[in-house]
Amino acid sequence: MASKTPPFAPFEWMIAWRYLRARRAEGGVSVMTWISLIGITLAVFALIATLAVRSGFRAEFVDTILGANAHVTVYEMGVLQPNGAVDRDIRDYDALAARIGAVDGVTRVAPIVRGQVMATFNGNNAGMEVYGITEENLNTIPRIAKPQFAEGDITRFTQGIAIGSGIARTLGAQVGDRIRLISPDGVKTAFGTSPRVNAYEVTYIFTAGRYDIDRTRAYLPLAEAQSYFNSEEAVNELEVMVADPDNVDRLGPDILTAAGDTALIWTWREASSGFLNALDIEDNVMFVILSILVLIAAMNIVSGLIMLVKNKGRDIGILRTMGLSEGSVLRVFFICGAFTGIIGTALGVIFGCLFALYVDQIFGFVNWMAGGNAWDPSIRGIYFLPAKLEFGDVMSAVGLSLGLSFVVTIFPARRAARMNPVEALRYE
Repeated sequence: MASKTPPFAPFEWMIAWRYLRARRAEGGVSVMTWISLIGITLAVFALIATLAVRSGFRAEFVDTILGANAHVTVYEMGVLQPNGAVDRDIRDYDALAARIGAVDGVTRVAPIVRGQVMATFNGNNAGMEVYGITEENLNTIPRIAKPQFAEGDITRFTQGIAIGSGIARTLGAQVGDRIRLISPDGVKTAFGTSPRVNAYEVTYIFTAGRYDIDRTRAYLPLAEAQSYFNSEEAVNELEVMVADPDNVDRLGPDILTAAGDTALIWTWREASSGFLNALDIEDNVMFVILSILVLIAAMNIVSGLIMLVKNKGRDIGILRTMGLSEGSVLRVFFICGAFTGIIGTALGVIFGCLFALYVDQIFGFVNWMAGGNAWDPSIRGIYFLPAKLEFGDVMSAVGLSLGLSFVVTIFPARRAARMNPVEALRYE
């Protein structure tokens, strides 16, 4: 009869359920079950919450890079001048932009004049990196044309200057104020080069979502930037946007071929390789650490089952003498441990998903409790704690938790199955 018992028969579930509901006299078993359940729940919650924040941080970080920076930058190797300087200006930039724009996968090519200046307003100073760009191309930069926050009117861009919100705070400037830009490479005279000072009206203030961009970047109309930086009829580089930034390396050779033999390219992955590599290392380390946390929580199941097997030794002996097979005993105690792991994992998934969905409200409360200093954008680079719930992350947490719970349950369950019924009943 025992050999014909189907695996995980109803009576095995009934016995396991009765064992999980320990009597008051066996309260230690019940306490260990609750400890195991709470441990698994917290471990899975921590794993899912961390994976969600990790995914959200990476997505937000990459989005701010792709939304405000070139996917590919094209520039010239440069020509050595008689005075020893290297001329890297691109003069026939319209034709070059047309050739690169014809490459399959390229969505936009923008000529750029770039230079560093000092801005001053009402006695306040700020260093800025000025980008000269046409109004048409400026409107195609997502994080600038459609930023998180904006003041002023981007359609008045050609009448002044667009600056980041961090620059505006440093200078104390608002839309309509006139700020002065000071460049050391100004007008060339018989007595040398004198600084160039121009005043521009602030027509647009943007918050791109990256602290370093908002703190340093400004945009001038291309023609005005060419005049200001002494780059008439030339630009410094071409800003290339592609349809699939994740596969930008695949387009690199085609773009380089279209740009010519004297051109060089610099992709967004190369420019941000240090940050991306650091995120990859952090992701792997955090997953390993939290996996250990889940393993520690799963080991509580072993402790609870060992106590359960010890307390139920008489019952095991009676069941074996009644004809219960070793396999049935093993499955009874396996169900006890696995059930704890399944319930704990389910609760952990629920709490972890709720945390990811309501992270803004939770972090707002934490930030309020910390006096508004829980997040420093100058260190983090972004202004808030993002979270992105991904199905793959949730499934990896569920698989890890259930896998460990099932594996560690097998060992005490086998010990119960191999218990000799004669020895179990000898002293009863």
